[in-house]
Order: sequence, then C-alpha cells, then structure tokens
Amino acid sequence: MSQLLSNYISSYLNVFNKVINYTIRGASKKTSSSTSYGGKRRPKHRGIRVQHGKYVTPGTILAVQRRIQFHPGLHVGFGRNGNLFAIEAGKVMITCEKADLNWDHTWVQRNYNGRFNQTIYKKYLHVIPEPQHQRFKLIDMV
Repeated sequence: MSQLLSNYISSYLNVFNKVINYTIRGASKKTSSSTSYGGKRRPKHRGIRVQHGKYVTPGTILAVQRRIQFHPGLHVGFGRNGNLFAIEAGKVMITCEKADLNWDHTWVQRNYNGRFNQTIYKKYLHVIPEPQHQRFKLIDMV
C-alpha cells in the first residue's frame, strides 16, 4: 500500500513539475521604458514669434514655418528654411492683403486651381523702421 502511494505521489510530482514548467508566463505589461505608444515628442514651436506692434532689431526671427503661411513684407527677409526675419530695426506690423499672384506659373495654377477670378488674401509681416533724427543741417551744396 505504501509503495503504491509513493509511486502515485512521485508520478503526481513529475506531472506537477512539468505543468509548472509550461505554465510560467511573462509580464502582461511592458516596463516603464517601453515606447509602445510612441512616447512624448517635442513640439516644433512654429508660427509667429513676434506679435503686432513689438519692437525688433535686425536679424530677429519673426515667424517659423514649413510651408509658406506668412509672407515677407517691407524690410523682412525670407530664409532658406522658410523663416521670416527682420532686416531693419523697427515695429512689427502684421497685415492681411490681397495677393498678386503670377497665374502663368505652374505652381500657382496647381495650388489655386478654380480660384482665378476670386480675391486671395495672404498674411504679410512688415517691419516699419523708426524715422531718423533730424539733427543735421545742410550747410552748403557742392
């Protein structure tokens, strides 16, 4: 009887060990360093950097953009990457003006297809320089 019981227990343990070896599962959630949902990305901070009526110095970036959303006006430069920057010191003025498009250009025809007789408005950034001082007097003309 005891021999039969010990055989039964040993066979039970062998089966139990095999079941334990096969039923171990891993973690159901990933660790904290996982990036399954992409993680947080840094924003690009594009758009107008200097508001209407603010004073700027030459070289100040006025707007950062990927596609042309804001257009350069008076005393404003257009960088290779699309940034607008001040060429002279003065106050910033943002206006919405009618665009004078070259309708013979293929890019204009492709992007403004069907809007030939409509007035198209664009946002322009201008830098209005301060008037120069009037301290000099004309003494003699050459």
